[in-house]
Amino acid sequence: MIISLSNGISRFEKFLAAILMLALAIIVALSVAFRYFLNAPLSWSGEVAVFLLIWISFIGGSLGLKTKSQAAVTLLLDYCPRKVKMWIAVFSQVFIIIFLVLILSYTYTWILSDGVAYQKSTAILLPMWIPYSAVPIGLTFACIHVFAQLVHIIKTKGAEL
Repeated sequence: MIISLSNGISRFEKFLAAILMLALAIIVALSVAFRYFLNAPLSWSGEVAVFLLIWISFIGGSLGLKTKSQAAVTLLLDYCPRKVKMWIAVFSQVFIIIFLVLILSYTYTWILSDGVAYQKSTAILLPMWIPYSAVPIGLTFACIHVFAQLVHIIKTKGAEL
């Protein structure tokens, strides 16, 4: 169940990341064209590009945890027996989940606060809870991916480590 949910979220994240990167490329290209060829810079393009980059970063970070593409030093782990590797992997996944849940509790409190609820962006007057929502959404997706990996490690008894 959780593994299927993680896989579905991963497909959605890949689609969303592709759309956001395409939008970012188009907006930056338009910004350059308007500024240097038409001599009429777009006042909103920099702000939108930053918001898109924030969303891409948190969605990409979540995907990185799903695909285990983060940096790791495994020199000692490579020489451990399979059972020890499994317990180290379980411990590390539990530690990551605890960290993500702790950060998530603060981010949801922050997003739902009055200060964020009434804040608007400078150029396009977008409610700031929209770009700020990248943080809790990306971390929630990451937490689901890590929990799915934990379930997979326990189900397979670390056979793929």
